Amino acid sequence: MFAGKRPTNLGVKEGKLAPCPNTPNCVSSQSDDPKHAIEPLPFVSITQIKNVVENMERTTIIEETENYLYAEFKTKLMGFVDDVEFHKDDINQIVHVRSASRLGKSDLGVNRKRVEAIRQELQKINP
Repeated sequence: MFAGKRPTNLGVKEGKLAPCPNTPNCVSSQSDDPKHAIEPLPFVSITQIKNVVENMERTTIIEETENYLYAEFKTKLMGFVDDVEFHKDDINQIVHVRSASRLGKSDLGVNRKRVEAIRQELQKINP
């Protein structure tokens, strides 16, 4: 399969998630680049995000703290892995998100669609 190696640059460093690589297969709410930029998620608990993420297909929770969640999503056919991170920013009252494919260049918009699907589910919980 095409899992690739788990990145070593993930996590929150000085209040920021890792920047997106130059490839178009990544979105981040902390990116200034319009190709990668996405709105942060509403201010909800990591537990609420985890509940949404766990109900999505082919998902594995890798790390969870009070203010951080890291999950892997695997594609159905080829087993490509996307790394998705959430950072609850208590100061700005938002949740930052980063979703990136491990391998390849294009993701056909999958990372952006996934984040928007998570946003929609969270809005159902917290209208």
